Amino acid sequence: MSVAQLIGRSLLAGSIVVAASELAKKSAVFGALVVSLPLTSILAMTALYYDTRDASQVADFAESILWLVIPSLALFIVLPIMIRRGWGFEVSLAAGVIATIAAYALGVWSAQVIGELG
Repeated sequence: MSVAQLIGRSLLAGSIVVAASELAKKSAVFGALVVSLPLTSILAMTALYYDTRDASQVADFAESILWLVIPSLALFIVLPIMIRRGWGFEVSLAAGVIATIAAYALGVWSAQVIGELG
């Protein structure tokens, strides 16, 4: 992969983050919509396919993403609950990240036990 491709991918990813945060200032729902779209996954799968031309590897990658999407929801459950109960943003975010890490560990372990994640 060339440096220009890496820079292009980085600029695109950064643009998505900026767009989402700017939209969220005007409408939480539209900002959330941009972030909730699987744009990163689509871009990563497309890049993986064009880099490797291996559809089976893309399928494995997509299945692994599926296994890890569910644990990632821990952040979006813990963060708003804590903030609405009076906890500060930083503490709530840290707790959400810790909960997400724990959920990822459980998710990876579960997937490995079932044999679907390499």
